[in-house]
Amino acid sequence: MRIVSLQPSITVTLAGLGALDQVVACTRCCKDISPEVASGQQLIIEDSWSANTEQILAARPDLVIASVPYRMESLAAILRAGIRVLVLAPKSLADVYGDIRTLAALVDKYVAGKKLVSGLEDEIAQTREATRGRPLQRVFCEEWGKPVIASQPWVVELVEAAGGIAVGVPGQQTTAAAVAASNPEVILAAWCGAGDRVPLHKLILREGWAGTSAVREHRVYCVADELFNTPAHTLAGGLRAIRWALHPTLFWQPKGVRSIDDAENVGEDIA
Repeated sequence: MRIVSLQPSITVTLAGLGALDQVVACTRCCKDISPEVASGQQLIIEDSWSANTEQILAARPDLVIASVPYRMESLAAILRAGIRVLVLAPKSLADVYGDIRTLAALVDKYVAGKKLVSGLEDEIAQTREATRGRPLQRVFCEEWGKPVIASQPWVVELVEAAGGIAVGVPGQQTTAAAVAASNPEVILAAWCGAGDRVPLHKLILREGWAGTSAVREHRVYCVADELFNTPAHTLAGGLRAIRWALHPTLFWQPKGVRSIDDAENVGEDIA
């Protein structure tokens, strides 16, 4: 099967399934989370949001797979071109597991799909057990900064697994003042498309944030974009970032997360 992937979550899942050889085209962001793409033969095209039908047709796909976030106009243009399209729209961890199983079935990698799902489930279960009985901590996870948008529901589930209580409505716009009013003890910012370059020193200057427990205690962190915003088995990396931020004496600091104390002069170009 010749597959065009329009989101990193799809590409990294297919790579995890051992089916990257079936991906004939993917997005430039896929290279950030799937290094194999950088040295592969895949065409680099636009993503689900700004999909270019001519680029897709040039790849001669049997199937195009899109996922959130996407624009209906882009998907409609692909459909009008007569191309088969599978569209995924995960909201929860259960949806993520289901999408992995769906992709595994498509490429005849059932055993590999089961392994990816069980790996994430097991790490979540182990984290719950390790943090059981510890005081719950208020956590604000941010997906975007202008406007302020809270992270997606699957991130909330990861926070809860690590012994936290997520503040704010998942995936919804909020305000700096509303976040400050909830007095989070931990702030984790993972901006879509920003990699690990969130300007934390500017973040804490928002209205009311200086008085929050998180800022007073220097518990403000940047998490690499793909660890929160890529709904795939790689969310295990996001879980590791969360549990270390909440319990630094219990877990080792993983890759992809840095604190406000390490953030000087980082992210100035996207502030």
